[in-house]
Amino acid sequence: MITLTLLDPKTDRPLRQWHFQNHSLVRIGRASDNDLVLDPYIEVSRHHLELSREGDRWLAINRGTNGTFLNGRSVARGVLENGAIVQLAKDGPRLRVELLVSRPPTTCTHANNPPDVLFCIHCGEPLVKQETFVRQYQVLQTLGQGGMGTTYLAWDKRGTISGSPQLLVLKEMNGDMAQIAKARELFEREARILQNLDHPGIPKYYDFFLEDNKKYLAMELIHGQNLERRIYEKGTILPQQAIDWAIQTCEILDYLHNLDPPLVHRDIKPANLMVRHLDKRVVLLDFGAVKEIGTPLGTRIGAEGYSAPEQERGQPCPQSDLYAIAPTLVFLLTGHSPLKYYQHQGDMYRLDVSKIPTIAPALQRVITNASEPPLKQRYKTAKELARSLALCL
Repeated sequence: MITLTLLDPKTDRPLRQWHFQNHSLVRIGRASDNDLVLDPYIEVSRHHLELSREGDRWLAINRGTNGTFLNGRSVARGVLENGAIVQLAKDGPRLRVELLVSRPPTTCTHANNPPDVLFCIHCGEPLVKQETFVRQYQVLQTLGQGGMGTTYLAWDKRGTISGSPQLLVLKEMNGDMAQIAKARELFEREARILQNLDHPGIPKYYDFFLEDNKKYLAMELIHGQNLERRIYEKGTILPQQAIDWAIQTCEILDYLHNLDPPLVHRDIKPANLMVRHLDKRVVLLDFGAVKEIGTPLGTRIGAEGYSAPEQERGQPCPQSDLYAIAPTLVFLLTGHSPLKYYQHQGDMYRLDVSKIPTIAPALQRVITNASEPPLKQRYKTAKELARSLALCL
């Protein structure tokens, strides 16, 4: 069953609720033939959004001309989680999603397991028994889906990776992407580069293989929460915490930028920065866009609002990653998309934080210097940026 609750735009108070008991597809829009009709909202397209059930997961598929936002992030297609907030158009209605998905049967018969645990506390067997295996890895649940691939939580019961049973992340390349040569190149590059990296702030590489004509990447599971979700769920943070996380990110970037050849991540943003529960340290995720300096100029890659001008032109360099630290700090401290703070000044489009009262002048100067449109006016290295950030503490 899926339940959708319309929220008050100012107070998030529930205004109306719909329950869909036996639906595998829920259509939402202004037209009268939708399952959920949102007629008064002019921002909503006639057939704006489809919620589609695939196995044990629900997908949100945008059909609207004004876009769909999942937990504040624009998506064409995204995996729904319990409690997710779906917004139809940037200023349109917001719906809270509640999911009740029946679980497949399990061979474990032990009682008194806590709710929502994956493994029996008595025998250690998985409680979610999907008969889905990719080689020796048992797929337990879907973690997320992006344009390039779908990530799963998987279980290596035989301990082929480390000698002991363990959880891991299994990333599967989407079938439609596998037909695109550039997409295949990026997916394979991520595996090859991760295999040669060794840093506590980067997930460990485990395996890369082809199974049933599908490419898979197995890597370390990081127990934590990404910074985008952290802000959406708990609100903005104190400047000291934001600066500390930014300095930790600089330390990871310093490692990447000093490799031979140097690596540019190209997708630094809050959603790709996770704070590990174990030690509260930042871990950098998603190396699908990483580029080696010295290779031919490539495709334009990067998140809107976080990409440096030269990266928009397909000419990324290490300073492009440092540029992205500035809008990341703005998001952490304001809870707003950094796009809100870009302004045209002369013939340049730049990040202007001078009117954000919650950001102290010293930190404003660091953010401004890090995001200068001309490359020569920015910080040259991650260490240099980290030192300037440390002076703001």
